[in-house]
Amino acid sequence: MGPLFKILMASIFVAYIAVKWTAPSFDPESLRGARVLVTGASKGIGEQMAYHYGRFGAKIVITGRREKALQQVAEKCLSLGAQEALYIAADMASESDPDKVVDFALDKLGGLDYLVLNHIGSTPFSMWSGEVDHVSWLMKVNFFSYIQMAWRALPSLEQSKGSLVIVSSVAGKMPSPFTAPYTSTKSALNGFFGSLSHELAMKESNVSVSICTLGLIDTESAMKKVRGITKMPAYPAAEAALNIIITGATRQQELYYPWFTQIITLCKDWFPSATNYVIQNSLNYNP
Repeated sequence: MGPLFKILMASIFVAYIAVKWTAPSFDPESLRGARVLVTGASKGIGEQMAYHYGRFGAKIVITGRREKALQQVAEKCLSLGAQEALYIAADMASESDPDKVVDFALDKLGGLDYLVLNHIGSTPFSMWSGEVDHVSWLMKVNFFSYIQMAWRALPSLEQSKGSLVIVSSVAGKMPSPFTAPYTSTKSALNGFFGSLSHELAMKESNVSVSICTLGLIDTESAMKKVRGITKMPAYPAAEAALNIIITGATRQQELYYPWFTQIITLCKDWFPSATNYVIQNSLNYNP
């Protein structure tokens, strides 16, 4: 390992510590009574976010496709301390359901302080073999419904000086094999909401936009897809969920979880050939 590389890595580490040291502090009391809509909350990261918001005493509306699961999550949120916990089943591939969910939350909560967009459609972890219709459907769920809901909620978020929280993925910044449809949707999210963040700032809007870039998280659905294929470690959904909530509550523009995800994305730009080699050899694949 050459001295230049060591200096570079040390500089990155120091810069990372400096950013974390100067980050705004999180006050859990700021979420007491906050009006929150969390999508994709019947399982996984969304479910864990709902429980955290419940512990903080927020007023929550959760949505997902499975009504029975949503009911159970809402009941647990109430037992953890949520001031309110309501649910509405919805299909984000529908033309009308995204608006219906936002309208439900606005009506039941009287407005929104946080819109947390987290839902994703199911897609295989495999080589792409030309399923254009699937990519189109996935874009509708993972991307178009996000911008539809954000637009519907923006007037209320403007009034409350609220936060728009987008759950994205490292795949959207650093493409990897077996994820072409998924990666396309996350890249679109990063581009659209990154641009929207600039536009809101230029208009001196009251709304903050937080884009959360996640690595591999140990949700049941993710582990089922990648088990035996990837050598990458998975990180806890509950911890990822808490970091997302803190990022939105402190109005930070970006989150990388786990922390080294940001270093990896930088290495992709600086050392593309080496990074591509590592990515391709971190997966078990026999042609």
